[in-house]
Amino acid sequence: MNSLAPLMHWLHLDWMLLCVAGWLVIGLAGAAALHRFDLVSHVLFPAGGVLGLVLFGVAMSALPGTPEVAVLPIGLPALPFHLRLDSLSAYFLMVIGAASAGISAFAAGYFRKGEGTPPGLLCLEYHVFLASMVGVVLADDAYSFMVIWETMALSSFFLVTANHRIAEVRSAGYIYITMARIGAIAILLCFGVLQANTGEYTFANMRAQALTPFWASIGFLLALFGFGAKAGVLPLHVWLPEAHPAAPSPVSALMSGVMLNTAIYGLLRVSLDLLHLRLWWWGGILLAVGLATALFGVVFASVQTDMKRLLAYSSIENMGLLFVGMGLTLIFSGYQMLPMAALSLTATLYHVASHACFKSLLFLGTGSVLHATSERNLGKLGGLIRTMPWVAWLTLLAVLASAGLPPLGGFVSEWLLLQSFLFAPSLPVPLLTMLIPVVAALIALVAALAGYTMVKFFGVIFLGQPREAKLAQAHDAGPLERVGMVWLALGCVALGLLPTQFIQLIDPVTQQLVNAGLGARVGASGWLLAPNSMEQASYGPVIFLLGILGCFALAFLMVRWLYHGRMRRGLPWACGFPWGTARMQDTAEGFGQPIRQIFDPFFVMQRELPSPFDAQPRYRVTVEDHFWGWLYVPLADLANYLARLMSLMQQGRISVYLMYSFLTLAATLLAVMR
Repeated sequence: MNSLAPLMHWLHLDWMLLCVAGWLVIGLAGAAALHRFDLVSHVLFPAGGVLGLVLFGVAMSALPGTPEVAVLPIGLPALPFHLRLDSLSAYFLMVIGAASAGISAFAAGYFRKGEGTPPGLLCLEYHVFLASMVGVVLADDAYSFMVIWETMALSSFFLVTANHRIAEVRSAGYIYITMARIGAIAILLCFGVLQANTGEYTFANMRAQALTPFWASIGFLLALFGFGAKAGVLPLHVWLPEAHPAAPSPVSALMSGVMLNTAIYGLLRVSLDLLHLRLWWWGGILLAVGLATALFGVVFASVQTDMKRLLAYSSIENMGLLFVGMGLTLIFSGYQMLPMAALSLTATLYHVASHACFKSLLFLGTGSVLHATSERNLGKLGGLIRTMPWVAWLTLLAVLASAGLPPLGGFVSEWLLLQSFLFAPSLPVPLLTMLIPVVAALIALVAALAGYTMVKFFGVIFLGQPREAKLAQAHDAGPLERVGMVWLALGCVALGLLPTQFIQLIDPVTQQLVNAGLGARVGASGWLLAPNSMEQASYGPVIFLLGILGCFALAFLMVRWLYHGRMRRGLPWACGFPWGTARMQDTAEGFGQPIRQIFDPFFVMQRELPSPFDAQPRYRVTVEDHFWGWLYVPLADLANYLARLMSLMQQGRISVYLMYSFLTLAATLLAVMR
């Protein structure tokens, strides 16, 4: 007992640093055991998952505590690493720990073949990636934040390009790292503005500065651009649909379910903590960007035929919803409507956790399908619920949560967000009171299209008949993969059935950021969730679940009682036709055709029409993004043109290079003399 006494006095921050150090040690052990599959998969990745559980527990216990600070003697002599653990960082660390625990357990079974890179090297990159995300959330100065932010970007780049021998994978990695560099420059400039020419880059110094509205707005817009590039908001989204399909599925889950949340953390930290001003029009910009991103993402997700690209666009949609929630928070904060700001911020934070669980689970499900079938194309899948029941039923939970259906976590966060819009009439700006109900209607449209997309995703992959003969040999997920998926599925269920308890857990974060919370209000309503008042709106998840189970039980008993012995089995939706084949099933392209027609201006479509002389005629539609042609292709052409101009300076003659040096020295001397 006495030997354990010193450990009891450790701060929460000490335990978190121990988790970071443990992940780094695991990564180094993986690099040492470069090609030893068994050691990496059966020991190192499960150990990383255990550390994720430890981080989850420590962060949860740190949520209501006082801030903890530390200074690490690493880095440059005059620039040590400042760390700070407060309620905001503890909440995001809790999400990182919970999601990484499930993903690491799944990865222990998934990375058995190395994914094109030696498993030990993948282990190193993976755990450095985990450690860097924790470091980003704990950083308390611009120097340590940027160093760890760049470490996170580089480690994730190497994970994305694990199959680097494939040209498309390399291209996706280059697009991702380019957008990461552009975003990092904007974040660095933002910190330069926030330190207000004091020369001190700690976050404590930035909090103490009273910037003018102009410079505060410049800092906010730079933060929006920099963190928006990492979150994949419009028009900085182009890396996301390329990088997620290219990366191994556990990496895709970690990037979409966890890494994107670091961008949400960064924007919350800057706008609601480091900046003392909260202007309502900042929220208006976030609202507009978030709405456009959510609508764009869900429309593109609904027409995809690649299952990982579909989930990537779904992540863009969810990032848009988070930006909408942050926009409402800033609008309400700008007008000192603090209880309303607490509600919208609670909805945002709730969706952070919910998205981490269901999106990670969806990517893990696609990874199992990909390993079992070697197919990502929805048009070549189908009927896998028979051969992969574990994956199918666990993925169904994630699909229902992603579609925003009760009684799962996705419904609670979206319901709270829509409840936030009910306060729009009390805003003092007539323009906002007119526009916000329109935004709420569009958010409802986004939620409906998300449900449509998830029906397509699950139905085409798991229901119906197999579209390829090889699908009959598909195997279910292994034991470790099932453990990881079950853990994330439990997260989806817990967030759906325990909203009151989770909102009380979030309460210290909202108190820190907007000086208000919902904890006491929802705690008084017991098992009914009533964020405003019981008369206005309430939701009982347990009652809802019992009602669903009762309806199913009643229907089952009625069928057994009234129709027992008089039933015959037939193909659903076959209209009585008894000779249906897999080719007669609705395809992913056919399922998305109504959306393509309704939202035709959103897409650049290329149709490949079959020739009557083809032995196997095929009709194919390729859907592309307008932003490539509108923005990125012209920028690439301009960069190539400037590079060609600069190449004229390289003549290959030493005399010309000496002349350049002389002119540079002369210009420097003239500048110094002035």
